[in-house]
Amino acid sequence: MKILDLLLLFLPLFFAIPIQSSSSQPHFLRSSTKTFSNQRSGAAPQQYFEVTHPLPTDDITPACSVSVLNHSFGYTYGSPPVTVNYTPPPATCEWSLAVLEFRAECKGEQYDRIAGVWIDGVELLRTSTAQPTEDGIFWSVRKDVTRYSSIISQPNLTLAVMLENIVNDEFTGVYHINISFLYYSDKVARVPLSIVPGESRANSFNRKLISINSPENENNLEVGRVLNSLYPYNKPADLVLPISGALDEGFWFRIQDEFHIETTNLQISQKTYKAVLELYVSFHGDDEFWYMNPSDSYVETNHLATGRAHGAYREVLVTIDGQLVGSVIPFPVIFTGGINPLFWEPVVSIGAFDLPTYDIDLTPFLGLLLDNKKHSIGLQVADGISFWLIDANLHLWLDHTDVNAETVKYKVPSMQIQRKSEFVLLDGEFEVEGERSSQATGWVNSSFGNLKTQCTEKTKFKSKLKFKSEGTKKELDQQIKRKTKIKITNEMGQLIGSLEVKIDYPLKISMDTQPGVDEDTSLMITKVEQERSERFYGENSSRVLSHKQNCNGSMVVMGNSVLSGSADNHQNYNYQDEFGCYSRNVGVVDGDVVGDQTFFTCEA
Repeated sequence: MKILDLLLLFLPLFFAIPIQSSSSQPHFLRSSTKTFSNQRSGAAPQQYFEVTHPLPTDDITPACSVSVLNHSFGYTYGSPPVTVNYTPPPATCEWSLAVLEFRAECKGEQYDRIAGVWIDGVELLRTSTAQPTEDGIFWSVRKDVTRYSSIISQPNLTLAVMLENIVNDEFTGVYHINISFLYYSDKVARVPLSIVPGESRANSFNRKLISINSPENENNLEVGRVLNSLYPYNKPADLVLPISGALDEGFWFRIQDEFHIETTNLQISQKTYKAVLELYVSFHGDDEFWYMNPSDSYVETNHLATGRAHGAYREVLVTIDGQLVGSVIPFPVIFTGGINPLFWEPVVSIGAFDLPTYDIDLTPFLGLLLDNKKHSIGLQVADGISFWLIDANLHLWLDHTDVNAETVKYKVPSMQIQRKSEFVLLDGEFEVEGERSSQATGWVNSSFGNLKTQCTEKTKFKSKLKFKSEGTKKELDQQIKRKTKIKITNEMGQLIGSLEVKIDYPLKISMDTQPGVDEDTSLMITKVEQERSERFYGENSSRVLSHKQNCNGSMVVMGNSVLSGSADNHQNYNYQDEFGCYSRNVGVVDGDVVGDQTFFTCEA
C-alpha cells in the first residue's frame, strides 16, 4: 500500500475542506443528499440538542426580554463579525438573573462551524453548529450569563457575533441565528423540587421547579443561597475586562504555534479585592484533534504530507508580565464532524453547543497588579500548532475604597513532561505523561479585613496513542486530572472561606479503517468513550457533575463524505448540588432517540 493511500486512512481529519482560517481543516461530512436508514422523505426539520441540566429559570416567565440579533450567516468567511447596538433591559425591569438564548436553524449541505458572542470584547458564549440535513435542522442554547451582569446592564455597547461560513455550489447551508436576553427577578428564583424527599419524574426535558418563597419549600431556603450556588466565586463581579483581540477578525486571538503569545495591556482599579480570569478556548485546523496527533518524527520519517503532528499534549498558559501564573489543559470537545458524524445526531457531543470555560483565581497576584501601572496579560498554548481560538474575561470585585495587596508566595513551575515514541514505519506507540504543582499566596487589606488567599493546584496528564495495522487502526487512552484548592484566612489564621475543585476528563477513542466493498471507499469502525467529571466544594455550596458518553458505530466513506453507516450514542448525565439532584439518560440509535429519561432522586 502506498504512503499516500495510508495517509488518506490516517484519521478522519486529513481531507482538505476550507473552514475558519487559511489553514485547511480536514473533516468528515455527513452528506445531507445521501439517504440514511433513519431518513424519511419530506420529514420535518430535526431538532438537535446537548444533554445538560436545566437552568433554575427554565419554565419561568422572565421579568423582561430583549431580542438583540436576528441574522442569516451566508458566505461570511473572512468577514468581520456581525455587530448590533446592544440594548440593556429597561429601567423598569427588576432583574437579578440573566440568560442568553441562542437559537439557530439551517437547511442544506454544510458542516460544523465555530461561533462566538461578545459584548464590547467580553465573550459570553462559545458554541459550534450542527451539520444540517436536507430537511433542515434547528437547535437552541440557553446559558446563564448573570456573572456578566456588570456588562449586560450597560447601555451604548456593541454586541458582536462571529460565525464564519462558506456558501457555494457544494455547501448550500445558511445559518439563521436569533439571540435574545431573558431577565428574571430573584423574587421568582427557583430550586429543584428534588429537595422534597422521594420526588422523581421520568421522560421529561425539564425539572420541576418551585419558588423559594413558595409554601411548598419546607426548607425555607434563602435567596442568597440560591444565587450564590450559581457561581463558583459567589456573586457576579463588579467589573469585567476583556483580554481579547481586535473586532475585525473576531475578538478571539488566533494562536498559530507554541511560540505565539498574545497579550493585552491593562491597568486595574486600586479598589480590586478579588480577581478571577475566565478562559474561552477552542482548537481547530491541524490541532482540532490534538489528542490524536503523533510525534513530529513519525510524520517526518514516513514522509507524510500533513501538519497534524507535534505530539498529543497541549496546555493553555496564562502570564502576567511574562511570568506564568496559571494553566489549563482543556476538555477535548468533539465537534459534529469529528471521529464519526453519525454519532452526533440529534444529540451532540459533550460541550459542543456550550463550550466549557475555565477559571483561574488571580487574587494572590493582586500584589503584582495593584501599583497604578499597566500590566501585560498573556495567553499561549504549550506545544500548540495552528490553530487555537482563545480569549479571556478578567472578573474584578471592587471595594468602596482603595485596597492594599501583597503577593507573598509564588511558585508555578513548568510542566514536567515525559515522552516516549516508538514506531516502525506506520505502526507505533506514543506516550506522554505530565505533572505540574503550583502554589500562590497573597494578602489583600480591604474593608473586609486583612485576608490571605492561598491557591494550590495540581495537574496530571497522561496519554497513550497506538497505531496498528500499517497505521490504519488507532487507539487513544487519555486522562486529564486537576485539583484546585482555594483557602481564605484572616490575620488570626481563622478560615473565612474555601473552595475545592476536582476535574477528571478521561477519553478513549478507537478507529479501525478497512477497505470498502466498492472502489475508492473505506469502512471505518469507530468508538468513543468520554466523561466530563467536575466537583466543586465550597463553604455553603457544592456542585457535582458527571457526564458520560459512549458511542459505537461504523461508516462507509469516500474521500471526506460519509456514504452510509450506523451509530449509537448513549449519554448519562448526573448533576447534584445542595438543593437536590438531576439525572438524564439518553440513548440514540441511527439518529433516532430510543430512550430519554429524567430523574430527580439522588443515587444512594
